[in-house]
Parts: sequence; structure tokens; C-alpha cells
Amino acid sequence: MTVQTTLLFTGDSITDAGRRTDPDGRLGGNLGDGYVRRIAEIAARHEKPVQVVNTGVGGDRTIDLLARWEVDVMQIKPDILSVMIGVNDMWRRFDSGLSTSAAEFRATYSVMLDRALSALTLRRLVLLEPFLVPVTSEQHTWHTDDLDAKIQVVRDLAVHYDATLIPLNDLFAAEARATGPASVIEDGVHPSAGGHELIAREWWRVMESAV
Repeated sequence: MTVQTTLLFTGDSITDAGRRTDPDGRLGGNLGDGYVRRIAEIAARHEKPVQVVNTGVGGDRTIDLLARWEVDVMQIKPDILSVMIGVNDMWRRFDSGLSTSAAEFRATYSVMLDRALSALTLRRLVLLEPFLVPVTSEQHTWHTDDLDAKIQVVRDLAVHYDATLIPLNDLFAAEARATGPASVIEDGVHPSAGGHELIAREWWRVMESAV
């Protein structure tokens, strides 16, 4: 009997990608219209026996994801857990005055990963870097002022927890230089269709053998 692998993707609006406003499954079984749906389609083309679950919620910071971690991660009991969180921990500082230090970001993220790894039997843990492609003048300082430290936290956590790292920040920067920011990003933070495709292809390239 073929054993089905449960792939769980969680995070913020980049993962959400409209899935919560899609009650009829028009965008692919409540997977949204972003990189998660594209990964599900790639898996189907490769005839992989997988169940893909998306619990991304737009606007979430790490503290918000922690608040729903039990229901949206632990109770699902995935085989592969893929997490992308952090850009709103940066963005809320600049649009709402809600700052999350790198130390706070690390501490909250670590609590979530500790809980998952202590109670779940994960085949693989995947951490995707938050990223920013500046498209406005004020965004050009956001990397050095805030996001770079959080990207380094994710890289450090990947090493500490023996997780697979998907280094999206450099990937998006390189693609934006090669083809222009509009090819991969809408507002500096949210990927375009091409950006979601870029994430999906890279995730699958790294993870195909584990799925």
C-alpha cells in the first residue's frame, strides 16, 4: 500500500496567497494561488503520493504564528513541515511602529520549532528565508535596518535544528537583477506570479528526493 506524505506549509500572506478567501477551492483545494499550489501541482505531475496542506495566514508575525501553532501545525502531524515567516516582523516596524527585535524573533521562532521537533516525527523540517526586493526609496534601508538580522536568524536556526534552508533572499535578489523587480515582486514584499513560481521551483529542486 502506498503511504501518503503530508506536506504542511505555514507562514504569512506569502504562503496564504488567498487560500482563506477561496471557500469553493477554486484556487486548488484551499491551497491559495501561490507557491504552495504550484508545489502541489509539481508533485502531482511527478505522481508523488502527497497530501498538501496550507495554513498560512496573511499578516502574521512570528508571535501570531506561535499563537495558532498547536492547531495549525501540531494537530496536523505533518511528515514534512515547511515554514516561511519573518517579513511582517520587519514590515510592521515600518508601517505600524510594531518592532520585533532579532532576539525576540529568534526566541519565538525557537519555541515553535522546539515544540514541533519534540512532539512530531518529522521526515524533514524546511525553513524558508524571509526576503525583500526594494521597489520604493524607503525600502532600500529596510535590509540593513532590520531584515538582514532576521534572515541571519533563520540561517542560524536551520543549522541549529538540522533543517533544510531555502535561501530565498539571494535568489530573489539575483532574479530581480537579471529580469527586473517586477518579474518577481509586486510591492517589495509580496511575490508576483513569477515570484511564486520561483519559490516553488527552488523548493522542489531542494526537496524532491525527500517527498
